[in-house]
Amino acid sequence: MEPPKAPSSIQKGADATQSAVFSRLTRITKRSDFIQASKAMRFGVKGFLLQARNRNDNDECIRVGFTCSKKVGNAVARNRAKRRLREITHLELVSSAKKGWDYVLIGKKEVTASRDFRKLRDDLKYALLKVHK
Repeated sequence: MEPPKAPSSIQKGADATQSAVFSRLTRITKRSDFIQASKAMRFGVKGFLLQARNRNDNDECIRVGFTCSKKVGNAVARNRAKRRLREITHLELVSSAKKGWDYVLIGKKEVTASRDFRKLRDDLKYALLKVHK
């Protein structure tokens, strides 16, 4: 038995476009990749700290990782900060990032979870411009 196929309207709609765009973004999960990113370029903005590293490989994907230590707050504040960081990367990183780079966003104490969302997005745009200069 085969599973039912999705209607063609779903495959050709906005979902197909979004999945094609987000297919370039992959998540950093290995500790060694986080450590390599920490030894590369850093740029701090009011909402978070951005670490960026050129992998110098032929891989086209953009990798991104998120970190929020216990200094950010309790579990609720850390999870909120990470959710906000994930959302701004989905909105801004796809258009502004360079292929073959790793990006790690580190949440800041009491700021990442409570900063205005537009300002957080602007922070990411500004940090990417500075890192790629």
